[in-house]
Amino acid sequence: MPKKRISKEKSIRHAKTTTEVVISLILLGSCGLFVKNAFTDVTKVEQSPYYDNKDIPEDNMTQTTEPDPNQVIFETLTVDTTDKFYGDLILVNNDHQYFYSGNEDLVNIYDMNAENERSFFSVVDSSYTILRQVYEPMAKMIQDFYNIYYNDTLEIYGSYRTSEFQQQLYDQDLASTGNEESDRVARAGYSEHETGLAFDFTETVNHDYNGDGDFAWINANCYKYGFIVRYTRSKESVTKFRDEPWHFRYVGIPHAYYMDTHNLCLEEYIDLLRKHPYEGEHLEFSYESTDYEIYFVASHDGELKTNIPVPNGTRYDISGNNVDGFIVTVYKGQKPLVEEVPTKEFEDVSDQISGSEEFSEEDNEENDDQSSDY
Repeated sequence: MPKKRISKEKSIRHAKTTTEVVISLILLGSCGLFVKNAFTDVTKVEQSPYYDNKDIPEDNMTQTTEPDPNQVIFETLTVDTTDKFYGDLILVNNDHQYFYSGNEDLVNIYDMNAENERSFFSVVDSSYTILRQVYEPMAKMIQDFYNIYYNDTLEIYGSYRTSEFQQQLYDQDLASTGNEESDRVARAGYSEHETGLAFDFTETVNHDYNGDGDFAWINANCYKYGFIVRYTRSKESVTKFRDEPWHFRYVGIPHAYYMDTHNLCLEEYIDLLRKHPYEGEHLEFSYESTDYEIYFVASHDGELKTNIPVPNGTRYDISGNNVDGFIVTVYKGQKPLVEEVPTKEFEDVSDQISGSEEFSEEDNEENDDQSSDY
């Protein structure tokens, strides 16, 4: 190929390359100008005053928290404020009077023994009564005692008392001692016997019960059945009553266990529970494979109603303390107790059906008569 022709082709390529570079530079400059104008026209948006200016970890935007299956959810239950005067944990002593409601569910101990064929203990008087929820734990405790020692000499010497009878006992004690006040018999209105939650033991041999000998087992194990020995020598300065090893008071199994384990009388236990309000740290412990959670709710004194937080879907009990509020006992992991409705026999249902059919026929006859009269 001639040299002149090669030089010409090189010139053409050089001119073409130069043209492409110039065009590219022009395009780049145009794009830069466009971008600049775009940013210039953008209006700045001020930050919202409601914006929470906190660093939120990126993980929290996508992470889902699994609900705790053991977490107790609470709801509000509204009760009469005067209910604080009733329940298994009411404090009745020289400073706190018991207010008889007239709705106490009392059962006759003698009749209950006969009905259940229990002959391993007796009552001094066949008219003695006690609250229904107290009878069965009391009988079970005596039954277990009998099964160990085959001792059937126990007698119930005192149980529920009317205010009038309590006043008679108080007056008799003052007459026999010559004192102006008694530290052995409570004044009328201030005795645990008036609640139906307490009873006294004696025995048929010496007619004296001191909680010793075979009977020491009862005083040592009564907490397992929901009872406490109400008045002990070590707590006389608190209870203001002398040692009474024969006097038992029902408070319920978890409370009796805690009081026995920590050597507390009822006055001390009520004070302790006030330090565990619903809004604060609850009292929690375990006994016999059951986890308990207990807390205090102050009553709305001066108002007719009091709102009490209670667990939803979990068993619980509420008791007044007879002073200033309510005590809630939660049985963690247990479903609420449901009272079974007796199932009617087939014959009963049949009678109801036949009765309703007869009623319908009479109804129709009356309706026909009314129609003809019209």
